[in-house]
Amino acid sequence: MNIALIIAGGSGQRMQQEIPKQFLNVNDKPVIIYTLEAFQSHPDIDKIGVVCLDGWYDILRAYARQYGIDKLEWIAPGGENGQASIRSGVFEAERRYAGDDIILVHDAIRPMVSQEIISDCIVQCKKHGSAIVVTPCNTVVLRRTTEESSQEVVLREELAVTQTPQAFPIKRLADAHRKALELGITNSIASCTLMVELGEEIFFSIGAETNIKLTTPDDLKIFKALLALRDAGART
Repeated sequence: MNIALIIAGGSGQRMQQEIPKQFLNVNDKPVIIYTLEAFQSHPDIDKIGVVCLDGWYDILRAYARQYGIDKLEWIAPGGENGQASIRSGVFEAERRYAGDDIILVHDAIRPMVSQEIISDCIVQCKKHGSAIVVTPCNTVVLRRTTEESSQEVVLREELAVTQTPQAFPIKRLADAHRKALELGITNSIASCTLMVELGEEIFFSIGAETNIKLTTPDDLKIFKALLALRDAGART
């Protein structure tokens, strides 16, 4: 099976809102529902699990019922940071599914993930044993020499900008989290960085500039503009 693991355990302080950014309403729909709908509608996604911020479980279940997210099977508690939250969801998935089932770890606050991105992530994971959604780096990147200056250009041809989903067989990712705990790795930013820190090779799948992460108020403006373009295209 292919299991979507949606990470919604953060409080989102940089969004400068009173409620977590994954539960903000955009056009009368919570951000997390846009994300869940993308996986709900994908024919190759069998089940959905969510790692959720404490106190929001019942609200999430109510939203899922309201919007027909019937692939949502379980909710796991968030952790003290991103790595702990992902680990919570991965271990819950390991208890429920076969070790060679694929888990796609995805940010709840990437609501514009496309069907094509999800499909290629699954295909590449089956082919290579991992799939990290990436885009090329299309801008000049400088390495800081000091806080205020640089004397070094990082070749953008050598860079890949990561997004989510990030997919692995469940047992492989669960084993990686156990090994990380043994080694004292407790604050890795994402599944891909965890694997790299453990010396693992990871493979890429296609991403898109529109697969944005909602982190700041400006990101919300971009999301609303992308929604307007999508809705306009659907009407033509």
